[in-house]
Amino acid sequence: MRRRNFIAGLASTAAAWPVAARAQQPERVRRIGVLMPSVDDLEARTRVTTFQQALQGLGWTNGRNVHIETRLSAGKAADTRKYAAELAALAPDVILAVGSAGLPAVLEETQTVPIVFVVVPDPVGSGFVYSLSQPGGNATGFMMFEYNLCGKWVELLKEIAPRVTRAAVLRDPAVTPRPNWMRT
Repeated sequence: MRRRNFIAGLASTAAAWPVAARAQQPERVRRIGVLMPSVDDLEARTRVTTFQQALQGLGWTNGRNVHIETRLSAGKAADTRKYAAELAALAPDVILAVGSAGLPAVLEETQTVPIVFVVVPDPVGSGFVYSLSQPGGNATGFMMFEYNLCGKWVELLKEIAPRVTRAAVLRDPAVTPRPNWMRT
């Protein structure tokens, strides 16, 4: 009887070896690519630090279970395209594209890596996504603001300064897409 107990114990120990081996595997390090149109200044470092702190609050620590690759293009189109290609070549788990300059460059480089965009004025009107509720493709994100609020801005201006009779809107069509209400 003791021999049978010994063999049963040995068999159960051997069966548990693969489980123990898996338990000792290090946690998979996720990779995040970040493309920002900033220069390497205090504001850019603050944004990256804030992003890292927000991730850390969710249990993701840079260098432990996540590795963040950041590229700052300083608003230069050639650098933006180059850095978008670099980030896509790294095959990260996700790419964070900040602004409407970096998003098209990243979209040109990959159709498989998920892309999250922020500070993009009109992602639907620009053709980056199909719609906000059903973006389609590999990109999703947040608008900079809702263009339907522009009428409210004029109302607020009239309340603040009732004698104002003219208002001007300044924009760069090369950078900011035209909102739906401005299209003819």
